[in-house]
Amino acid sequence: MMDCKPKVLVTSRIPEEGMCILDEHCDVKAFDYEGVFPRDLLLKEVKGVDAIICLLADKIDGEVMDAAGPQLKIIANYAVGFDNIDVEAATKRGIMVTNTPGVLTDTTADLAWALILATARRVVEGDKFLRQGKFKGWKPMLLLGTDVHHATLGIIGFGSIGRAVARRAMGFDMKVIYYSAHRASEEVEKKLNAEYRSLDDLLREADFVSIHVPLTKETRHMIGERELKMMKKEAYLINTARGPIVDEKALAKALKEGWIRGAGLDVFEREPEVDPELLELENVVLLPHLGSASYATRAKMATMAAENVIKALKGEVPPNLVNPEVIK
Repeated sequence: MMDCKPKVLVTSRIPEEGMCILDEHCDVKAFDYEGVFPRDLLLKEVKGVDAIICLLADKIDGEVMDAAGPQLKIIANYAVGFDNIDVEAATKRGIMVTNTPGVLTDTTADLAWALILATARRVVEGDKFLRQGKFKGWKPMLLLGTDVHHATLGIIGFGSIGRAVARRAMGFDMKVIYYSAHRASEEVEKKLNAEYRSLDDLLREADFVSIHVPLTKETRHMIGERELKMMKKEAYLINTARGPIVDEKALAKALKEGWIRGAGLDVFEREPEVDPELLELENVVLLPHLGSASYATRAKMATMAAENVIKALKGEVPPNLVNPEVIK
């Protein structure tokens, strides 16, 4: 145990499994702010802390790091992605950056599948229809949807989550095609019954397109007007990765004008804002970033983030370090 308790800022209170670990070793300042943690408050509260546990919505750049002071040792992201953190700026200042990989893979894959099924079978529309008292009895043409079984699933990004989505597709007897910056081994392709395609070919061929790439300069607006027009008119776009990968304006236009049949979104380009046009459409299912939102997974993420912090504050290398070059 550390003799003098270091200070930790938690921008949004995490599950108790993580808070208990932090409270035992640290002087913890945790907030439960409604909405995104305000920038001015972040710059004020970060002063003098030794560690920060932050969310994807928190932009942690050089200004925040300098406001904290030279004693800041670690920025622990409560997420697997870390595009909200200026990792280069952190490395220059000798600050470790960590994430929470692995634990949310299956939970996020489940959510992607929830969106596939909800969009294809018009689950949200049906629920609303019934609650509004419009259901007067079974009809042959009522809210017809699209079969998922034996359809073609196109997966963009074939990392752990993309592969987990592919595994679930086997239960639906789907044809799985994928595009990824790095092609999987022949062994993995065979095991998951997945075939590699170029991005353009995947878009032309797939009945369902599910996005699982990280947000980078290369993937920002990876799916725009050109790509949406390549898709089948009967196809669906699913995004549980990062909002800016899809050009939201172009997607709203595609859904309005019938370039594609529907979409399911868990993330948004200017989160938590959603394009007003999307909110008006029936052929899109919209979720408030629930990808990892199960009791068990969020608890595991909290434990992992807290353990990353404790390791770093003890002078050890945290297990989920994303900038190993910071260690000299």
